[in-house]
This record gives sequence, C-alpha cells and structure tokens, in this order.
Amino acid sequence: MAMANDFLQSSVIFLSAAVVAVPIAQRFGLGSVLGYLLAGVAIGPWGLGLISDVDEILHFAEFGVVLLLFLIGLELNPKKLWQMRVPILGLGGAQVLVTTLVLSAIASLFGLTWQTSLAIGMALALSSTAIALRVIEEQGLAGGETGQSGFAVLLFQDIAVIPMLALLPVLAGNTAGNWDDILWMLAGVLGLLIGGHYLIRPLFRYVVMSGVRELFTVAALLLVVGIAASCKSWVYRWHLAPS
Repeated sequence: MAMANDFLQSSVIFLSAAVVAVPIAQRFGLGSVLGYLLAGVAIGPWGLGLISDVDEILHFAEFGVVLLLFLIGLELNPKKLWQMRVPILGLGGAQVLVTTLVLSAIASLFGLTWQTSLAIGMALALSSTAIALRVIEEQGLAGGETGQSGFAVLLFQDIAVIPMLALLPVLAGNTAGNWDDILWMLAGVLGLLIGGHYLIRPLFRYVVMSGVRELFTVAALLLVVGIAASCKSWVYRWHLAPS
C-alpha cells in the first residue's frame, strides 16, 4: 500500500511540474522538450528534492521514450525511407564518421588511449532521436528539406548503434565471445524484420477486423512492451557474458 501511495504521490509531482514548466517554456519559445527537462531539474535531487530516488522512476521514463519512438515509427512510410536511402547513407554516414573522428582526436589530446578515445567519439557522435524528432516536429520542419535531412542523420545514427555496440568489446580488449554478441545482435534485428512482416502485420490485421478499437491499443502496447523486454534481455546477456 505504501508503494502505491508513493507512486501516486510521485505521479502528482511529475504531472504538476509538467503542467507548470511546459507552458512557460512554450511561452518563451523554448519548446516542450526543454520544458520537461527544466521540470525534471526543478523537482529532482539537485533541485527542490521532491524526487530523490531517480532509479525508482527510470523504468517509467524508458517506457515513455519507447512509446514515443513507437508512435514515430507508425508514421514512417517504408517507400519514403527507400527514396531517402541516398541522404540517409550520405548525410548520416558523413555526420557519424566525421564527428567520431574529430571527437576521438580531441579526446586523444587528453592522454587517453586510442581505444578509449574512439569509444568516446562514437558515443558523442550520436543524438537522442526521441528529443530531436520532437523538436523538428514542434518547429514545423518535418515536411521540409531541413527536417528530412535531420531525420536521415538520426535514422543512420540508430542503425550505426548496432556495429558500435559490437565494436566496444574489441576496444575493451575482451574478444572472447565477441562474435557471439555480434551474431546475437544480427539475429535480433533479423528477427524483428521477419516478425514484423509475418507475425505483426497479420496480428494487427486480425485486430482491425475484430472492430474493437480498444483491442488495437492493447495490441500496440503489447508489441511495444514485448520488444522492449526482448531488447532488455539481450542487454542483460551482454552485461553478464564472461569476458
């Protein structure tokens, strides 16, 4: 019962902070994303201290990001993505490569090894897709050339994460089991693609034919939570793998 009360109290604090901070940020032209960030700073342990246990709410925050990315994915047109393959590979590849090299060179100036410098460069070359796409939509740039170019870069970054994760054990000097990790990641991506074509599409077709609108929402939530749980189990496997 105490846990339920704590959750309700925290929910009231989150929602109240958002209701106050987001309109203020919008009024000053800062955007809703920055408003949410400012609200988190204000109520967090380094602000008013209304929320002290950050780890307790981390899972809810991750779930919110997953839902946001899922909604963004629903609006993507595969044909349009295929038409954008040149800017995705060109702009996205150039951004990731150049940024990684520049930041790695800067990190090496501080006396770090080339492995550590490269790992830092790869990490800082990536952006938050959820935040960046939200800002693009709020600024009304989604349909323009600027928004499309930004989306191409973000999409390539998401794709580049897979080989980057596979490269990290090599940079750390832990080559044992590295090929197994790569195969697991490739199998996961391939499984999502095959499952999306042969399982998910028929499932949603069946849900739509049922005529129950609430069932579509339940199926969508099941899909999001299922994929998130699968990805998290893979992450646990990598963390627990012997070096």
